[in-house]
Amino acid sequence: QETLFPYIKDNVKEYLRAHWEEEECQRDVGLLRKQAQEDSSLDGVVPIPLESGSGEEELERVIQAVVDNVHWQMSQDRKTTALKQLQGHMWRAAYVTGLIKGEVFEDVVPAIRKWREAGMKVYIYSSGSIEAQKLLFGYSTEGDILELFDGHFDTKIGPKVESESYRRIAASIGCATNNILFLTDVPREANAAEEADTHVAVVIRPGNAGLTDDEKSYYSLISSFTELFLPSST
Repeated sequence: QETLFPYIKDNVKEYLRAHWEEEECQRDVGLLRKQAQEDSSLDGVVPIPLESGSGEEELERVIQAVVDNVHWQMSQDRKTTALKQLQGHMWRAAYVTGLIKGEVFEDVVPAIRKWREAGMKVYIYSSGSIEAQKLLFGYSTEGDILELFDGHFDTKIGPKVESESYRRIAASIGCATNNILFLTDVPREANAAEEADTHVAVVIRPGNAGLTDDEKSYYSLISSFTELFLPSST
């Protein structure tokens, strides 16, 4: 919220100008244009005109329409494939050039290494796309740590606030839900995971939303991965 999304808003015009001629960028713009047509009945939507190739001025007008459309979608907290795809490509470019890095708390990597040595598997489940997850962990403050994860899930498997999503994940990785510990900072997600008979710990970290007194007394709380003592899976 504080880094990745503001980066898109601040840099989308510059990115489009720099990459406009590239096939990937044109595919992204095509998807956004199609989405704008589907959204035509919505209040405030910005249509994206087709380019007829008549000069610099027209190109600027089309690019500005794309920028305005992206800003509008983000202001509405839209999660369209078209928007996510452009965002993913912009973030990739920023990660690769070192403009942004995924921040990882210092207790995370040593703890995951220990779990893996004990025979456990570690997966990521995020509302961020699998591509965005891989960028965050591939270009992190701890370097490339993708090797620490056995797989990735995003909302294609289902929303994080629905218990069925956790059953699907368990089936996908081939184990019972009660052999999974799910870590989250969102009580609604914790609740959905518990409904699927998954173990849950709620993680308290700087910047996370606060919990109610009831939530604090109900859930197992940790503020560092060093507080987790997990049985070996052997």
